[in-house]
Amino acid sequence: MEEIFPVVDRSGAVIGEATRAECHGGSFILHPVIHCIVVNSSGEWLLQKRSMDKDIQPGKWDTSVGGHVQAGESIEDALKREVSEEIGIDIEYSECEFLHEYSLRSMVEEEYVYTFRIIRDGGFRKQDSEIDELAFYDIQTIRSKLGTGYFTPNFEDEFKRVTEAQC
Repeated sequence: MEEIFPVVDRSGAVIGEATRAECHGGSFILHPVIHCIVVNSSGEWLLQKRSMDKDIQPGKWDTSVGGHVQAGESIEDALKREVSEEIGIDIEYSECEFLHEYSLRSMVEEEYVYTFRIIRDGGFRKQDSEIDELAFYDIQTIRSKLGTGYFTPNFEDEFKRVTEAQC
């Protein structure tokens, strides 16, 4: 059965529903996603290497956790579900820091992104069907690889938003 995503307006309010294929098929139907940046106690960022089987940006390094909100699902529930599915840890919404929300348009879709941050040092278990590898990266290493095609464009945009906001 095909996934159904909520469709949102520019403020993030739900205004309808659409299938995954509709949202990813070049229609640029705005749909919500969550990103969760996992940082360890040393300030390094946990990144995921996207599976080579992914339809978008296979084999590139990306945000710790990223996933679609399902129709009828709250942002809070989507965040907890995606963190559990992708990196195998259970979290409480209260331990997550909300950073920002924004819309991001790629070559094939437009997403309304809700970004959170959490501090964790370990206990991760990657979702084999989605992720080839998990690794911590220090800020300098990330900066040295920006613009080289090593990371997804979404991650590079997210990294710049988060690090510029901290300055």
